[in-house]
Amino acid sequence: MRKGVILFIVTTILVLGFAVQHVWILISLLLVDGREDAISRAELPAPNSGAISERPQLIPKIIHQTYINASIPAHWKGPQQTCLDLHPDYEYKLWTDKKSREFIATEYPWFLETFDGYDYPIQRADAIRYFVLHHFGGIYIDLDDGCNRSLDPLLAYPAWVRRTTPTGISNDAMGAIPRHPFFLKAIDSLPDYNRGWILPYITVMASTGPLYLSVIWRHYNNGNPVDNDRVRILFPDEYNHHPWSFFTHHMGNSWHRNDVKLIFWMGQHWVLITFAGFVMGFALLFCIYSTCIRPRQTNSPKRSAVSRIPFYRRISSKDVEIDDRHQV
Repeated sequence: MRKGVILFIVTTILVLGFAVQHVWILISLLLVDGREDAISRAELPAPNSGAISERPQLIPKIIHQTYINASIPAHWKGPQQTCLDLHPDYEYKLWTDKKSREFIATEYPWFLETFDGYDYPIQRADAIRYFVLHHFGGIYIDLDDGCNRSLDPLLAYPAWVRRTTPTGISNDAMGAIPRHPFFLKAIDSLPDYNRGWILPYITVMASTGPLYLSVIWRHYNNGNPVDNDRVRILFPDEYNHHPWSFFTHHMGNSWHRNDVKLIFWMGQHWVLITFAGFVMGFALLFCIYSTCIRPRQTNSPKRSAVSRIPFYRRISSKDVEIDDRHQV
């Protein structure tokens, strides 16, 4: 095998290995669903069960929500009120843009430059929820999530987040004790993931949103945290759709732009896009091989007519010529 071919194969393997290494966490999100940390419906007391009061309450009774200011839109006041009505003994904290910045400036000044530098307000709304959970503990709930039953059973877990589809976890409903190591990692990693991508939706998702939190979750679990530090997972059935579920979901996505339609289309056709990507990748490798590695045909002189005659026929012809000369 020619040295050029060997070099090409080795280079291709290294490039593919480098690429897989950098996206392995994203690939693993397609394979890992968090079942090993699921909050089982069997371990949760029924909504009106007396067993609720027997469970430990590790997470403080605080509900956190975020909005631009204190004027909540009418279509979110209903969901907000359900949480207030079901939890009269909980402290309620609404983090407006002004309060959020003041809190970061006072308690986490090292993050203020990144916080102010975000291109989209939703990035600040995402980030502040990680910081307040780390600092105060409690339960964070998006304004488009209403409460369907008391959240007291969820206070028994040091940290929990919600499983989302098709992959990863969401940041719209989650809870933790103060200073939980998972949320410490979440806030500590934010500056490293503050990168701009082509589409606003991807930028938000990957820098502060659910995709970011999902990546941090995978890195965190790869460190094999002890049992008390593991993050428990609330699955879709326990999240909503049933009388015994904890939440109801309402109209939201107020920050979505037109680029979201493209992302959702890509999500619906990810198999086709993946196949097309592999085809294009291998086509590119073939072009590189054909152009740079495979030897080109040189314009060598054409072989003479004699050289194209089979060897045994050339020998026979020479014998005939010799005989003819001897006869002259």
